Amino acid sequence: MTTPSKRDKDPELVAFGARVRAHRQAAGLTQEVLAHQAGLHWTYIGQIERGERNLTVKNVLRLARGLDVRPGALLED
Repeated sequence: MTTPSKRDKDPELVAFGARVRAHRQAAGLTQEVLAHQAGLHWTYIGQIERGERNLTVKNVLRLARGLDVRPGALLED
């Protein structure tokens, strides 16, 4: 198994980011509003949605609260 280089985005992180974006858009939230509700910085939300960040469990929980979804909804395919 090869690990992605810094240039290559991890497909699992890209998929996670896409789920976050889909939930955010379905809730009618901007990245800025989600960031405020989740207690995170808005640029961090953008990095998550682009698959550039590998989150801690704590931040997954924060995102879920900000989106008003179960944490598992962000992890399911």
